Amino acid sequence: MDNGYIPDKQQKGKSSMDLFQPGKVVKICAPMVRYSKLAFRTVVRRYGCDLCFTPMIVAADFVRSAKARDSEFTTNHTDRPLIVQFAAKDAQVLADAAYMVSPFVDGVDLNCGCPQRWAMAEGYGACLINKPELVRDMVRQIRNQVEDPNFSVSIKIRIHKDISRTIDLCRKVEAAGVSWITVHGRTAEERHQPVHYDAIKTIKENISIPVVANGDIRNMKDVENVHQTTRVDGK
Repeated sequence: MDNGYIPDKQQKGKSSMDLFQPGKVVKICAPMVRYSKLAFRTVVRRYGCDLCFTPMIVAADFVRSAKARDSEFTTNHTDRPLIVQFAAKDAQVLADAAYMVSPFVDGVDLNCGCPQRWAMAEGYGACLINKPELVRDMVRQIRNQVEDPNFSVSIKIRIHKDISRTIDLCRKVEAAGVSWITVHGRTAEERHQPVHYDAIKTIKENISIPVVANGDIRNMKDVENVHQTTRVDGK
């Protein structure tokens, strides 16, 4: 998996966590199926995007298949900072995928928010919010396997109807060393219902790491409004 790209050691010296500064809202291009490839990321960076994600990649396929790695992940020296989002249900497999990609990117993200039927059936995505100990163990295993202290480990989640369960999950992964948490403000069953920004605000108030809001943010006015409502660190 060289993608024609030799990692730049100087670029690797800075952590994506440095983007999160008091009073600043980090502008993030969320992982989008079929869209968040290298060409798309190159365009959005020209318009002020601070941080980009790849589309979701199944960690087991990534580890097992060179063909999958070459087709699912491409980058270049200008494509920074960059986070690879993985779908996974096994701590060691996820840690292996993170280790393999770590020379080329600034961090990895575990998808605990995808509500698609195939993902849920395979044990990926939003079903993981109901397995907080497994999510905690996956974060911890990456931390044990990737030694670079600047390498970020984040998760993206949906919320529970009982927000106390979501807060419990967030606290568990915070203790395991997660860098930040992206919260899509809907339950796994909700699709087009209004985003529960009050729930995102409650999560932000109950943990000390950065929180990113996700859902129905279409322009910079939405960014400002959600920031004022929730006091999150990024969108």
